[in-house]
Amino acid sequence: MNLPALTRRQCLTGAAALLAAAALPALATAPTATTLPPMEVWKDPNCGCCKDWIVLMEQAGFAVTVHETGNAAVRARLGLPTRLGSCHTVLVGGYLLEGHVPAADVKKLLAQKPKALGITVPGMPVGSPGMDGPEYGGRKDPYDVLLVTKNLMNSDVSTRVFTSYR
Repeated sequence: MNLPALTRRQCLTGAAALLAAAALPALATAPTATTLPPMEVWKDPNCGCCKDWIVLMEQAGFAVTVHETGNAAVRARLGLPTRLGSCHTVLVGGYLLEGHVPAADVKKLLAQKPKALGITVPGMPVGSPGMDGPEYGGRKDPYDVLLVTKNLMNSDVSTRVFTSYR
């Protein structure tokens, strides 16, 4: 039985088809969402609301590493003034997060990539993520997530509302 000779083009086309078919199982199992960068959190070892916030970030898809050393020193090192502080400080994707920032705002920050130090929810507003447990009786205080940028002319920072929760 004589088979017709294949041209170089037919061989290359067939090889490409075989490679594409072999890759299909890998493509079918590839994640559809962009992989989120890991979070590094500094908090007080006894803070329950920080633990609750971390659980919410993990549920949102973030891998979290926790440092139980407090956050004042790292906050100062990263350049965030105490007046904008809260109970935990986070580094994620090159940005600083401070306090009870909702996961949706973290993802929005990472998607928009503004030229900024990061975002903060100063204080510990009741009803914010991690401050919304049953012990608060459903209370939800209004709060703002602030975008923090470095001032060019001095060492202070500026803020503007990134997201408002009313």
